[in-house]
Parts: sequence; structure tokens; C-alpha cells
Amino acid sequence: MAIRIPRGWELPERLATPEHLVLNRRAALASAGLGLGLLAPGMAQAQGAALAPMPAPRSTKYPPGREVTPERDATTYNNFYEFGTDKGIHRPAQALPTRPWTVKVDGMVEAPREFDMDDLLKLMTLEERVYRHRCVEAWSMVVPWTGFQLSQLLAQVKPLSGAKYVRFESAALRGVMPGLRQSWYPWPYIEGCTIEEAANELSFMVVGAYGKTLPAQMGAPLRVHFPWKYGFKAGKSLVRITLTDQRPKGLWEAIQASEYGFWANVNPEVSHPRWSQASERLLGSGERVPTVIWNGYGEQVAGLYSGLMRERLFV
Repeated sequence: MAIRIPRGWELPERLATPEHLVLNRRAALASAGLGLGLLAPGMAQAQGAALAPMPAPRSTKYPPGREVTPERDATTYNNFYEFGTDKGIHRPAQALPTRPWTVKVDGMVEAPREFDMDDLLKLMTLEERVYRHRCVEAWSMVVPWTGFQLSQLLAQVKPLSGAKYVRFESAALRGVMPGLRQSWYPWPYIEGCTIEEAANELSFMVVGAYGKTLPAQMGAPLRVHFPWKYGFKAGKSLVRITLTDQRPKGLWEAIQASEYGFWANVNPEVSHPRWSQASERLLGSGERVPTVIWNGYGEQVAGLYSGLMRERLFV
């Protein structure tokens, strides 16, 4: 028997958690110390404090061809199912503790390592890149992300020759992520890419946005971004990155492989089974514009898929 999983954009507004209940819950969690000792001195962001400036030189190598989305629009319309299925999860997401935070990089590597987030920031060369972001739901935005190339991180652990894929695992903190109660989702959130995709110059580890530290609702303190792929491929709040010879199965692919495949490359000619991908709605202006193959990044990535056109590359 087919089991239909409700999607976030199908949630009626009447079912969204009232703001006063969310704020009361945050206050209760703070007074209780989350019951897990997670309210450490370094987690000011999780208490709703102003985000810290994160200056970095802006790269002009990848012009997005569109205006940057207003910060307010980009930071208040988010998918982060660990905090709920409503787009307004920016409020409950402030409970996310972002310090202390570590990310383990392991698997088929010579030098597996667990990085403290602050040490990682000192180790990597940070830059700002203005990238397009295209959601599979057919809306899009343009964001100035701060971060570093994924290849820079992988160089620290020295992948073995047999490694073919990179698996990304997001945090699953049951004390602060109410969405984890939705047991029909196969938590934790998993995504993956090939080793060649990971090595591509566009693959970016994000630690900031709009010149500040990354907001919790956008995947703080560390997320991955592939600007030529649909946004569900971009794992948020990462705690583990594993190199493997087995193709990872992402959360959405595990739920419904006919709608959300491994590759998920943006293509206006291949519709989602329930809607067209030929155009997209720009956050902020609401303008409807044509979708571009590879989300406009074909010059950098089209060569990755030579000889693979028989695969389901775009779903």
C-alpha cells in the first residue's frame, strides 16, 4: 500500500505553531538548560543574539546574473524539517546550539579527523560567493554566502583512491529539534555527491551569509551548497562527512525516489512529477522567471556528467 508523506509546502497555515507558543518553548528550554547541558557560553546565536560580522573578500568569478535577494526574505523563508514543516521555522530554529560544535570527516581517507568549528574557521581560507539557490519547490534566491571550497576541507584528510562518494550527515538534536518527532522521516538528514562533484570548484562549505555568521535557520554553523543542484541536496548543520565507495541515499530519495533522486541537477525540461520546473519564483520580488539548465552554472559543471545522460540526472 502506498504511504503518502505530507510535504512542508502542503501544511495549512492554521496548523503552524503560534508565535507565542514558540517563544514560550524557547524560554522553557533555556531555563531547563535543554536537559542536556547544551546551553554553553559560546552559543549566543542560539539565544537569538545578533549574528556576528564575518568579513571575507568577495569573489567575482561566479556572477549570479540576478540581484541579491533581500536578507529578510532569504532568512525568513526556509526549509529545515528538523524544526518543522512550515516555512517560518526561523523562530524555533533559534534554539539550535552552534557552539561548541564539531564535524567529523572520516571513512575512506588517510587522515580521519574531527574538527572543532572555531579551529576549522582558522584553518580554511574564507571568501564570499554570491550564488543562486534553486529549490525543488520552484522558488529561488540569490545569497552572498561566506565559506570555503569543499575540496579545501577534503585535502585535510586525504581521500583514498577508492573513495567514490561523499556522504553528509546533519545534526539530530532531539532536545531542540521538534521536527524529529515526525517519525515517518528517516532521520538523521543524509545527502551525498560523487567525489568528482565534491572536487568541483563550485562546491562550497558555507559558514556565513550576508556578511555575518550563518543563521540557525539556514543551517548554522556549517552547511554545504551545490549551486547547480536543487536545494535539498544542501545538507544543513553538518556533524559528519564520510567518504565511501557506496552511493549515499538521501532522506528525500529514501522517502520517494521517483520524485527526489541522487543527482538532482536543475533542469527546466524535466518536471517534478507534481509540478513543472520550467520556471521559478524569485523570493523578494515574487517575479516568475525561466529556469536555466544547471541553474546557470553549466560552464563549470556540465562536464561532470559526460556519458551519464541515460541516468536520471535531473530528479
